[in-house]
Amino acid sequence: MTFTLFLQQLLNGLSIGSTYAIFALGYTLVYSILGIINLSHGAVFTLGAYCTYALMGGAFGFSGVLANASLPFSLPFIFALITSSILAGLIGVVIERVAFLPLRSKGSDPLLTVVSSLGVAQIIVNLIQYLVGAENYTFPANTYGDLPPAINFGTAENPITIRTVQIIIFVVSVIIVAILTYFINRTKYGKAMQAIAEDPITSSLLGINSDRIIIFTFFISSFLAGIAGTLLASSVSIAGPYFGIVFGLRGLAVIVLGGLGSIPGAVLGGFLIGIIKAKIKGKLKGKDAFASTPLK
Repeated sequence: MTFTLFLQQLLNGLSIGSTYAIFALGYTLVYSILGIINLSHGAVFTLGAYCTYALMGGAFGFSGVLANASLPFSLPFIFALITSSILAGLIGVVIERVAFLPLRSKGSDPLLTVVSSLGVAQIIVNLIQYLVGAENYTFPANTYGDLPPAINFGTAENPITIRTVQIIIFVVSVIIVAILTYFINRTKYGKAMQAIAEDPITSSLLGINSDRIIIFTFFISSFLAGIAGTLLASSVSIAGPYFGIVFGLRGLAVIVLGGLGSIPGAVLGGFLIGIIKAKIKGKLKGKDAFASTPLK
């Protein structure tokens, strides 16, 4: 393997792993607080992508209740991303109130909450399919403005070409990880989350409102899912209502590899799986495939 090919694989792997890392962080936050896997996370991921597409003025296809429908306005990508992520966060709060709180109040087995979240995921996916059908939806070519479609980090003789959207996803993931790490370790709410994860009973006796912290955790988790869903969709399109569910299985592999409940582990696991995936694709398709490696 040449040094140029190695750098190509490494950069593509980091860009692919960035999306895995953002997605897995949402899984990790909920698991660290409640000790359960929220299988509806992938459906919220999908919902965030659809919301951003709609807010940018995208029209839906020929099937579903909203066939050929579109909003009477369109937002710039960054505002659509923030708005849809907030909506995804609010959906996450509703899911916690409906699917998790009743079972948690009764002290039910954690396995039942996993089944409940899986049921919510199916409801969301089927609702999306009912409303807008199962067509693929592609974000506009100018989603990221006048930025070039790709950047060459090498030379004309030995190009190391990375798509601009992959670079953006990597930068966004680094910023999110930095903010989240600071929030968890330095803020009052972050320390409260750590206390509840360590010992929920003692933390409640010390005056920490566990219910409020859990709601906030679900909001942040789903907010991150909305961001990850939009970024992935802007790179490879929205591949139908189930594309977040499929991606969620890879997110599970990331958090298992990185250690359940570990934020640094989720990030490192995402990058590692991304690099391995890029390396495998390189062997199967050859060097030229890396110039347009999709994030999927």
